[in-house]
Amino acid sequence: MARIKYKEVAGLEAKRGKPSKGKKPSKNKLKKLYVQESRSIREVADILGCSKDRVYRALKEYSIERSPKTRKSQLRVHSLKYLKDKIAKKGYKQAAIELGVGVTTLRDYMRVNE
Repeated sequence: MARIKYKEVAGLEAKRGKPSKGKKPSKNKLKKLYVQESRSIREVADILGCSKDRVYRALKEYSIERSPKTRKSQLRVHSLKYLKDKIAKKGYKQAAIELGVGVTTLRDYMRVNE
């Protein structure tokens, strides 16, 4: 026989899962940190003193999304000439390690910017 919960019988909605830690962040703070400063959800949660789940749910509720263009590559601080010279001398793998990015990231960046 199926077990019937009290709240279901009474016609009330039962909350599921563990409650999120911290206060719900404001829309302005989320936009500033997540979209304008391009911070990760974890970084935003640490700054605001709440859980990453709380930040994720607030982003979803406020319909805040980060467009692909707002994401900034670490490679853009270097000139193309510098990157080409580094790749020519050391190869893609070693250059990527020294620059702190993945080999695929470096190849894609060079392909798009040439």
